[in-house]
Amino acid sequence: MKKIEIFTDGACSGNPGPGGWGAVLRYNGIEKRLSGGAPNTTNNRMELTGVIESLRVLKEPCEVLLTSDSKYVCDAISKGWAKSWEKNGWKKADKKPALNTDLWGALLRLLEIHRVSVHWVKGHAGHPENELCDRLAVQESEKYKSLR
Repeated sequence: MKKIEIFTDGACSGNPGPGGWGAVLRYNGIEKRLSGGAPNTTNNRMELTGVIESLRVLKEPCEVLLTSDSKYVCDAISKGWAKSWEKNGWKKADKKPALNTDLWGALLRLLEIHRVSVHWVKGHAGHPENELCDRLAVQESEKYKSLR
């Protein structure tokens, strides 16, 4: 299995508001940058979308080290929360409905293909790839701000 490093971040101006996501994929010394956005979204949706779109571009099952500053994404994957939400009809442990179920469903299908381990980093703390992903995400959100 190929070993891939993926770094992602999401940004939103307002919550909801115009948002963006950025990602850096690294394999064997080769780096690929991805980004995108939406005109009316939330920060959590952008965090999830960055991970989903990064995993979607992989052409075969891979071993992935995912680095993100999103506790929402990291904990829901590594602690199995998202799988439990799905199993329980998209209800959380407190019986409240889980949010972003469309994205969580898509991500869970991708997690069945790839072997993903998650690493959380503190955002805006000088982590080079996280800072780069943040810049990509903010640039995307700015595109949608200018359309308002």
